[in-house]
Amino acid sequence: MKQHTVIDSPYGPLTLVAEHGVLCGLYMADQRHRPAEETFGSRAGAPFAQAEEQLESYFAGQLKEFTLELRLAGTPFQRSVWERLRAIPYGETRSYGQLADALGNSGASRAVGLANGRNPIGIIVPCHRVVGAGGGLTGYGGGLERKQRLLDFESGTALF
Repeated sequence: MKQHTVIDSPYGPLTLVAEHGVLCGLYMADQRHRPAEETFGSRAGAPFAQAEEQLESYFAGQLKEFTLELRLAGTPFQRSVWERLRAIPYGETRSYGQLADALGNSGASRAVGLANGRNPIGIIVPCHRVVGAGGGLTGYGGGLERKQRLLDFESGTALF
């Protein structure tokens, strides 16, 4: 059974989705690959207290690593990419090629990019920390402006 809630953030409203009480989605408004609203289940607050608390601490600059239980639904390759994303330290970036190398498949940069773009739990699974080979911004489901703002926030060059 899925449930959802919507919370405010410095990036606009965030929709949190849980399945059987475990966070399985965090979507920004106008996000690419955002599922249809009717798939989010009923509106509820109960399963989201810990996620809301950790996101609030993150946006306050106090939390550097999320410790939430997550339900990452995807292919085995996608899940392996998303787990690698979670290992990128706060304030740092990795290229798609570096992630492909870390997965043991240096030719998989494009596949890593596609999996990154399908990340169902933005911010908490930090797909915003992935950049192009030269360090430049590349696609982001929440938009390049949001990606830059997140990177600036984590690097300490912008505060809310």
